[in-house]
Amino acid sequence: MNFSSFIAGRITFKSRRTFSKLIVRIAVVGIMLGLGVMILSLAIVKGFKQEIREKIRGFAGDMQVVKFDLNNSYENSPFVKDDHFVKQALHNKEIISIKPFATKPAIIKANDEIEGIVLKGVDKTYDWQVFKKTLLEGDVINFSDSVKANEQIIVSRQTADRLKLKVGDDILMYFVQEPLRKRKLVISGIYSSGVDEVDKTFVIGSLALIQRLNNWESNEIGGYEVRVANFDRLAKADAFLDTVIPVRLKSYTIQQNYPTIFEWLKLLDVNARVMLVLMLIVAVINMISALLIMILERTSMIGMFKALGANNWSIQKVFLLNAFYLIGLGLILGNIFGLGLSLFQFKTHFFQLDPASYYMSFVPVQLNVMDVVLLNIGTLVICLLVMLIPSALVSKIQPVKAIRFK
Repeated sequence: MNFSSFIAGRITFKSRRTFSKLIVRIAVVGIMLGLGVMILSLAIVKGFKQEIREKIRGFAGDMQVVKFDLNNSYENSPFVKDDHFVKQALHNKEIISIKPFATKPAIIKANDEIEGIVLKGVDKTYDWQVFKKTLLEGDVINFSDSVKANEQIIVSRQTADRLKLKVGDDILMYFVQEPLRKRKLVISGIYSSGVDEVDKTFVIGSLALIQRLNNWESNEIGGYEVRVANFDRLAKADAFLDTVIPVRLKSYTIQQNYPTIFEWLKLLDVNARVMLVLMLIVAVINMISALLIMILERTSMIGMFKALGANNWSIQKVFLLNAFYLIGLGLILGNIFGLGLSLFQFKTHFFQLDPASYYMSFVPVQLNVMDVVLLNIGTLVICLLVMLIPSALVSKIQPVKAIRFK
């Protein structure tokens, strides 16, 4: 064991000075809280983004393919199913499913109330697994009986509350077209995606109902809903789709269909960065203060070492190693605090939110091992680099004055 590490160990673990111990403890707590808050901030921001993104994906898919025309309304322009295009698209491992759908504006009348909505029609091939997570009451549409399937719809909790509806209620749905058509439908389920743009607009019904209302053929649809294996590779899947899509069709990503929500999610990254910088600054200031106090408190010891022949760098290393030990202890405690609280919330959903304001009923967390590792390494490196500045104070101390210093 060399001189610097031996002395650093002694003043770190066997110091009897009560004042410096208090300062050291405050510094360690500062690092612990800083790292813990940084871990929690990243976990909550990523969890929040993941939850919102999955809710949108669960309802609208990752991409939508519609007819290439100037129609930007909810009334889809029909086109004939293209099995060759579907096979080509599914041949790419980035794309896992392509399902047909159609949308049609309508007006619901129930309990002397009216509400404008958009009917989204799906068929028996629709994947209900993701949607079932948002289902609050009732069940999804039963396509085993095609006649009953055309009479069932699923409405959002928001729509059900406004119209005073419950599962099993009958409603009249009016479709504004020439001639005006109406259908008597039964509510089979009530869902809540938590996303206001979806809940206040859409109800789910049968694709065959829309085909019949629009006088389409059985092989005509309003569009395809495409899901990808990895959302982070959505741009790559979209680029591939452009190479195989027929000229009469065009595709939109979910980010293009819901730009406001995804721009808002990007702003959360800015908030997270600001939080990380602030917490890191607090940790650094705490360590600088602690190290300066320890150096000033041990001025006579520094003077004695210099008188015995120790150079400035070897003495600086004593305090840098001392800082390393303290930062390491703070990082260990910070990981216990941050990861422990994150896992507790992940398992219990103890901390609740107002769904009307935050799109979900609890604080979501998403832990990433690499994020935690990088936060630990970054905090340690930055703190140690900044510690070089106060440790340079050692070179300014003169042995004769330092030995007489009290």
